[in-house]
Amino acid sequence: MLRELSMVEQRYLAVREVLDTGAGVNDVATRYGFNPRTLHRWLVRYASGGLVALADRSSKPDRCPHHISPDAEPAHIMPAVAYWLVKTEPGAFSIDHLERMGTSPWDGVRNYQARNNLMAMKVGDRAFFYHSSVEPPGIVGICEVAREAYPDPSAFDPASKYYDERSSPEKPRWFMPDVRFLEKFSRMLTLEELRQTPGLEAMALLQRGQRLSVQPVSEEEWRIITGMGTPARL
Repeated sequence: MLRELSMVEQRYLAVREVLDTGAGVNDVATRYGFNPRTLHRWLVRYASGGLVALADRSSKPDRCPHHISPDAEPAHIMPAVAYWLVKTEPGAFSIDHLERMGTSPWDGVRNYQARNNLMAMKVGDRAFFYHSSVEPPGIVGICEVAREAYPDPSAFDPASKYYDERSSPEKPRWFMPDVRFLEKFSRMLTLEELRQTPGLEAMALLQRGQRLSVQPVSEEEWRIITGMGTPARL
């Protein structure tokens, strides 16, 4: 007798289909009966915690007994935006470069967990723009997702430093979103300043050994940090 798949097994199969085949999140979500936003959330959870992260975190309702489970959300109900932090070396691509361009692809990411985070981004999500490999490193502004992840063509180009012979247009391995400039802070919020800020103790950026170039940011962390940084031009 065939056994009915558990919800965790269904989530795992959907996540692996996106990651292994490069299939679109919307198409996979429709096939499995998930809200696309929910599947994006499972991708982020799986990237950070593996299979166990796909289990329900609590059997208690989020707000009240009448609250709708995320898996049952109608597709036309859009949850709030998600928040991220993206790192770049300013000598290669800085906040000033993005400001001049307006919108740019976020290409060249070759770490699987960072790629999964890029694939979980939705149009309208916000991200802190972080200058790395400089002294001091820190957050210098904000950008937003202008286009959801699509295959990174630099992986197909043998002349590119980001070339990956295992990736092809037919079966892409690496993906990139487009990001849009929103604002530049009047001053850098340095890594050391963030370490000294109450409420940011659990932030992914501040954890020992954390070098991921694309990281999730909680809503509370976003609120605290945006309260610290002021636009360069009001």
